[in-house]
Amino acid sequence: MTYIPLDDIKHAWVFRFKNLPISEQDFKSIKAMSPARSSALWTQFISKQVDHPDFFKEGDWPFDDASWTEKAMWEKAWEGENPDLPELITDHLDWQNNTTVYYCNSKKQVLETTWAVFKRCWKNFLMMDDGPILIGKKRSEVVQFLSDGTFKIGHK
Repeated sequence: MTYIPLDDIKHAWVFRFKNLPISEQDFKSIKAMSPARSSALWTQFISKQVDHPDFFKEGDWPFDDASWTEKAMWEKAWEGENPDLPELITDHLDWQNNTTVYYCNSKKQVLETTWAVFKRCWKNFLMMDDGPILIGKKRSEVVQFLSDGTFKIGHK
């Protein structure tokens, strides 16, 4: 099985959180990959060595400082009334709205959606901020969201 019901993942509540409502259509557009598919994607695009962002090490592209070009704060925008992602992210990820994106929490949990849905629901996704990496299908640009309220932009 390629996907599992979104309600079956540990943090599914972030997409039903009353203070950050999302449309039913957007909810249905957020797909939780099965553990096997998550593992395959993580191994291919994130790391062959570790299973979580906390453990990146030499040999993993996210560990390499040369992969990252800038760092900034996401937390202030998240807490604000404006629903938009920080401009540095949208400028860096100059993707079409229908671009498939992967929100990579760990080797066992990857969420798939479109760039348009992610932009609308990013505050929900960021309630899971333990180092996830956002990548786009067939794209080199990446963002990593850190639990200290910062993000890094770069290329894989």
